[in-house]
Amino acid sequence: MSGKVYLIGAGPGDPDLLTIKAHRLLSQADVVLYDRLVGEQIIDMIPENAEKLYVGKAKSLHTLPQEDINVLLGEKAKEGKTVVRLKGGDPFIFGRGGEELEELVEEGIPFEVVPGVTAAAGCAAYAGIPLTHRDYAQSVRFLTGHLKDGTTELPWDELVHPSQTLVIYMGLTGIESISQALIRFGMPPSMPVAVVEKGTTKDQRVFTSTIKSISGVVKDNDVKSPALLIIGEVVMLQEKLAWYGRD
Repeated sequence: MSGKVYLIGAGPGDPDLLTIKAHRLLSQADVVLYDRLVGEQIIDMIPENAEKLYVGKAKSLHTLPQEDINVLLGEKAKEGKTVVRLKGGDPFIFGRGGEELEELVEEGIPFEVVPGVTAAAGCAAYAGIPLTHRDYAQSVRFLTGHLKDGTTELPWDELVHPSQTLVIYMGLTGIESISQALIRFGMPPSMPVAVVEKGTTKDQRVFTSTIKSISGVVKDNDVKSPALLIIGEVVMLQEKLAWYGRD
C-alpha cells in the first residue's frame, strides 16, 4: 500500500508563520525530509518517532543531489509512510517543488502541496517594506540571483522600470555584478535597496542603501546568507514602517 507525500512550505523562519494545515500534517508525519532554510523551531515540531532526514543545500554544497531526493521521496511513500517534504518559504517559488512532484507523478504516488509564506512576502513584511504601493510600485517581480557558470542570468532590460519592485532571492554572492548590471541598463545609481538577512527570525538584520553602494554595505556589515535583496522606491518606507524587534 502506497503512502502519500505532502510538499509543505515552512515559511521564511518564524514558526508562527507556519500554516495550520502545515502544522497538522507535520504532526502526523512518519518521515520528514527537510532543507537548510527550515527554522530550528519548526524542526523541533517534528514528532519524536518520525524519521528525520536532512537534505539541505548550501550554494554548491549539496547533502544529497536533487535527483536522489526525488527518488527517496518515492521510496519512502512506497513503504506506506506519510512523507513530509519540508521546504523553507514556499515550495513552488525557487524551491524546486515542481521537479520533485514530477517524479512522484511518474511513479503514480499521491501527493498534496501546502503553500508557505515565501521569503519575499515574509521578509519584506518583517522589514517594514510594502512590495507594492500606489505611490511607488504597481508591480513586483521575483527573481533568483543564483550564479550559473560564473554569471547572473537575468533579463536586465526588463528589470529597469520606475514603478516596479524587484525581489532577488539568492543574490548575495552576486550582489556587486547585479548592481553593476542594473545601473548599466539604466537604473539610477540612487535607487533604494534593502538587504534583509535572516528575515522573520530573532537574528534578522536590515540594511538599506542605494544600488550603487549596497555591495559595500553588505561587505562592511559581513552580511551572510540567507539574505534577500529588495530593490525599488518602496524601500524608502522601510525606516518609517519598520516594526519587528522594536517592542
